Amino acid sequence: MAAKVPRNFRLLEELEKGEKGLGAEACSYGLKDGDDLLMTNWNGTILGPPHSVHENRIYSLNIHCGDTYPDLPPTVQFVSKINLPCVDQRTGRVDPSKLPCLSQWRRDYTMETILIELRRQVRQNLPQCCLTDHAWIRFMALPQHKKLPQPPEGTTFA
Repeated sequence: MAAKVPRNFRLLEELEKGEKGLGAEACSYGLKDGDDLLMTNWNGTILGPPHSVHENRIYSLNIHCGDTYPDLPPTVQFVSKINLPCVDQRTGRVDPSKLPCLSQWRRDYTMETILIELRRQVRQNLPQCCLTDHAWIRFMALPQHKKLPQPPEGTTFA
């Protein structure tokens, strides 16, 4: 049985990876406030996937890692307005039941996992109408999502 890494050590690992840009090219994340010793509030950024209405857009998110992280998932909320089925259109909050990595959270998932999942969704979790021969499909670029009308660029949730 592997040792359970304490919350702060885990968050320090994620901070280092995020600050050094060692993660996915289309996603970034870091502490909202460098003085946040508990490493609770984070910023995330997702670059919209090409060949979709999200192309050339930069989406900002807030990620809140509570005391139970990484045993339980963080809360995620878009700052930038975006029209996706997993996002509450009034608040920008991501509905954990509609994003597989949050609804099926595992301790080894990270903030980067969430940001990547928002760009793509595992084939087995897609509705039958969305299945293709590819193992991964970009969530934002799914056929039913890639042409969804989007709010004007630069608008934010209140």
